[in-house]
Amino acid sequence: MLHIKTLDEGLDVFKALGSEVRISIIKLLIKNKGMNMNELAAGLNITNGALTSHIKKLEDCGIVSIVSESAGHGNQKKCMVHLDKILVELESEENKKNIYETEIKIGHYSGYQVFPTCGLATSAQLIGEVDDARYFAHPSRVDSDILWFTRGFVEYVIPNFIPISQKIDQITISAELSSEAPGINDAWPSDIHFYLNDICLGTWTSPGDFGDVKGIFTPDWWYPNWNQYGLLKLIVINESGTFIDGLQISEVCLKDLSLNYGSNIKFRLAIPDDAEHVGGLTIFGRNFGNYNQDIKVRIHYSPLDDSSQSVSFHKAALQSLTQV
Repeated sequence: MLHIKTLDEGLDVFKALGSEVRISIIKLLIKNKGMNMNELAAGLNITNGALTSHIKKLEDCGIVSIVSESAGHGNQKKCMVHLDKILVELESEENKKNIYETEIKIGHYSGYQVFPTCGLATSAQLIGEVDDARYFAHPSRVDSDILWFTRGFVEYVIPNFIPISQKIDQITISAELSSEAPGINDAWPSDIHFYLNDICLGTWTSPGDFGDVKGIFTPDWWYPNWNQYGLLKLIVINESGTFIDGLQISEVCLKDLSLNYGSNIKFRLAIPDDAEHVGGLTIFGRNFGNYNQDIKVRIHYSPLDDSSQSVSFHKAALQSLTQV
């Protein structure tokens, strides 16, 4: 998924999609699950030269990726659609004033329990030995840009620095995720469970462990038969429920979580032993995958109304009396 946060940020994507020819290219690639340049040109009844300029525009904005594949007469370029969804935010700058944003590095987990296959790596090297869960406690794990495990969990503390006397209206969390298969396997489902303060928000089933092409930001030293990229997933929790990429996955809402400006917030990603598909989890951070980000969090907030402030005041007063 491509998450466009402002209209200006998405300008190149909008331009790329503003062509009937390029829309036809995307439709053909989706229908045929990828095509080489000659097949595309023939299917569109245009020259290879004309096709090249269209493909370049789609490739530059990340909609299409190109890989070289061996053929009878040398290498050919195969084109594939690189995205499954495009999410565009139309939020005004005024609304963004009441948002606290933060980004949590992949290695800054506060708790874990993982089982092989498993491992961690920075953008430069592996941390310790693969398939040895002891290295999840290594001091260098805070520098991790990728981690993976077959079952278990990692948990992160989400900083909560919204102003005092504000209420939380919505929490959004985005991360690049995939399954964790032995080697790589694009058809390797895994039921990834998400928790906030030990309450299960819901589940998303990752379709596979993607290694068909190199991740855009995956370093050159990374092994070609290891997972290369994931899918960017956007989790939203608000008063209506919990959603992933706009689709509701549960009725768990903010009211169920009882959060306020003083709350500790813990976010857990887990592969339970009793999941239907125990296919592992890979979390991609900066310098890996296709999105060059860690775990991004946005907390939307607004002032407490007078009645809520009154309740909070009386609770605080009662706590003080109890302590005395």
